[in-house]
Amino acid sequence: MSKKYVYLFHEGDASMKNLLGGKGANLAEMTNLGIPIPKGFTVTTEACNKYYDDDKVIAPEIINEIHHTMSQLEAATGKTFGGEVNPLLVSVRSGARASMPGMMDTILNLGLNDKTVEVLAKETNNERFAYDSYRRFIMMFGDVVMEIHKKDFDAILEEMKEAKGVHLDTELTAEDLKELVLQFKAFYRSQKGTDFPQDAREQLIEAVTAVFRSWDNPRANVYRRLNDIPSSWGTAVNVQEMVFGNKGDTSGSGVAFSRNPATGEKKIFAEYLMNAQGEDVVAGIRTPSPIEELEKQMPETYKQFMDIVNTLENHYRDMQDMEFTIEEGKLYFLQTRNGKRTAQAALKIAVDMVEEGLTTKEKAILMLDPKQLDTLLHPAFNQEEMKNHPVIATGLPASPGAATGKIAFTAQEAKERHEAGEMVVLVRQETSPEDIEGMIAAEGILTVRGGMTSHAAVVARGMGACCVAGAGAIKVDEKKKTMTVNGKVYGTEDYISLDGSTGNVYEGKIETVEPEISGHFGTFMGWADEIRSLKVRTNADTPHDAAQAVKFGAEGIGLTRTEHMFFAEDRIFIMRQMIVARTEEARRAALEKLLPMQKSDFKGIYKAMEGRAVTIRFLDPPLHEFLPTHPEEIEELAAALNVTTDELNGVITDLHEFNPMMGHRGCRLAVSYPEIAEMQTRAVIEAALEVNAEMGWNIVPEIMIPLVGEVKELKYVKNIVVKTADAIIAEQGAELKYLVGTMIEIPRACMTADEIATEADFFSFGTNDLTQMSFGFSRDDAGTFLKHYYEKKIYDFDPFAKLDQDGVGKFVKTAVTLGRGEKPTLKLGVCGEHGGDPSSVEFFHNIGLDYVSCSPFRVPVARLAAAQAEVKNPRKK
Repeated sequence: MSKKYVYLFHEGDASMKNLLGGKGANLAEMTNLGIPIPKGFTVTTEACNKYYDDDKVIAPEIINEIHHTMSQLEAATGKTFGGEVNPLLVSVRSGARASMPGMMDTILNLGLNDKTVEVLAKETNNERFAYDSYRRFIMMFGDVVMEIHKKDFDAILEEMKEAKGVHLDTELTAEDLKELVLQFKAFYRSQKGTDFPQDAREQLIEAVTAVFRSWDNPRANVYRRLNDIPSSWGTAVNVQEMVFGNKGDTSGSGVAFSRNPATGEKKIFAEYLMNAQGEDVVAGIRTPSPIEELEKQMPETYKQFMDIVNTLENHYRDMQDMEFTIEEGKLYFLQTRNGKRTAQAALKIAVDMVEEGLTTKEKAILMLDPKQLDTLLHPAFNQEEMKNHPVIATGLPASPGAATGKIAFTAQEAKERHEAGEMVVLVRQETSPEDIEGMIAAEGILTVRGGMTSHAAVVARGMGACCVAGAGAIKVDEKKKTMTVNGKVYGTEDYISLDGSTGNVYEGKIETVEPEISGHFGTFMGWADEIRSLKVRTNADTPHDAAQAVKFGAEGIGLTRTEHMFFAEDRIFIMRQMIVARTEEARRAALEKLLPMQKSDFKGIYKAMEGRAVTIRFLDPPLHEFLPTHPEEIEELAAALNVTTDELNGVITDLHEFNPMMGHRGCRLAVSYPEIAEMQTRAVIEAALEVNAEMGWNIVPEIMIPLVGEVKELKYVKNIVVKTADAIIAEQGAELKYLVGTMIEIPRACMTADEIATEADFFSFGTNDLTQMSFGFSRDDAGTFLKHYYEKKIYDFDPFAKLDQDGVGKFVKTAVTLGRGEKPTLKLGVCGEHGGDPSSVEFFHNIGLDYVSCSPFRVPVARLAAAQAEVKNPRKK
């Protein structure tokens, strides 16, 4: 039996969402529930995928099946498609399995032509309605199918209204609309070199093709990447009998939500327009009326409407977003879907529905997109004011929040201007660890280069600062202190505003508002914590970040990056002394100065975490990152260190590496300079002993050796740690348990994890570097070419933002199997940026990790994602 590509609504149900798309599955379900909907059929997502497999051509067998099903629809409606008696007109709408509002295309009134429009006018005794529908169809078909700009049709319409001295479309007469149809058709001919198509079946296949094509339009591609929707899903197409809201004063169209999507209030929220089609409501061409007005106009219709809305919400047990049409007093529902809502509304709706007995805690947990929680925790722009500011560039939404300020081009400038009371946005080609003070001082960070896990993105998320990364359309000239976008030049006195949730960069100063976390947040997240088995830690390098993470529910620290502590003004010089030292004695002298500073940092972090687990990673980056690059800075440092500029330049040259990502860093530094690992061990252990004594706690420090690829490396560095730690503990006559583990971030480590497990108390997967090593490209540079991979459908998403489960995920899974096979008690976690990505968290839950770790502001996201993973795939308790 050949594959079936087209289903009448009554042939499907809600379980067929992957095949029929969300809209098609819901229309089938509504049919089964007896909801009054216009009849129709769905062309499946498999037909869409075949269209792309066949080089963007609809296969003849699918075209034949569409025409055959259209004949069945004609029989069911008693109308004729393209016929000259009782013509059947249809809408053609997209419907992917995941809701993508506004991303793809719709065509209404299909089947109209020069003859059927006259038949429609005669049969309805409403010439104005018929020609209004025809002009709408020509515009939508021209725009969506033939790619003639809608604004050009709008301009013709506006000229007509001006010539007739009217303001609203509804004020145009039937004769006016007849003339408008002629003008539209003439314009169509001038643009396409052919007449507007008169064959209804030709119109239909062209429209279905256009909807398939819209699955690959730029806005749909961007939306899919932001929402983890694979291009392989495809979209279905729904062909549905038209019902008309523009037949006069007893007809209308509207949009309804079963609860308020902004506040979550349990009250039907709906608007409608009389004598209008659906796009009039959505486009905001006229101001709609609240649904309560309908009770006065049509009390019976209003009662039926309220009953159906409640029926649908009770059936789907979630807030519904619906479209409806009233045709000459008869009510139809055109679609329903789970409604988009603000984070505040989502929390209230979920909690209320559990309390109302409509759903369970487990199902309520699945009602909220974890990423929505970001908007609760960061400032946001005043939405009304934002409309008055143009978007001048778009980058990656690297760290949520809203920021506005004058442009600063260096970290030092940002710091000085901040201290002088200015609000600044730090704009850089790319950031480096040396920029940290400027990043802290700035309201937000904007970079030209870099991806979702670039330095700027990682640090900004850790600080809870707004960041837009990889805005490649911007040209930065640090010397001239200018930023150029599309030929316009911005300087240090110009304001810009960043939306870290969308990646948009706005011109000018936009007011920000602090988010309000509702009381439902605590209730909802309490349920998530009850349900989940995967623990959630944080990546934190300062007591402030650690305390912020505890506030957001972190159960420990999965990563403290010790190198970030050496960039402060009072430490960088000593660090540089240590690096340029030519003897071990000189190096130890510098390390002795750093020891009390490092120990003080660890004590602060231990106290902020209030006895929770803390994993501290030893020095990881290559040493050249700590050295200056500008000639004047090199001269200044040489003088301070009492060496010649040539000598210092010689050291810098010696430390230069062709590929630092794969160079002298991580555990390799401790192999070359064991005294660095000794100092860091002393700081970790002494800090723990002192805090335990002061607070009466029992801190168990976790020391993490980075970049291990060979068990002998780990054994060598671990021996230094154990020897140093045990000597300190014995010397103080104290008791202290500590763990020594490793960061798994090299493919070889994954493949030899059973050997490495013999020396490790824990593994923490550094998925940022593991992704770099697996793919063979740098996360800081990949943004320059990944866009081409998205366009050509080689990649669906940024592998640094969402774990590549097919490749990198297999390395992780192999390491888990081998490591636990050798040592069943081996503690397993992840500390790469993927620890805060919901789909990645689900993967880590499924393969049996003990915890994920992420930046403080992503802790609630990870807590919810872990709970959702548990609901979908419960672990054996």
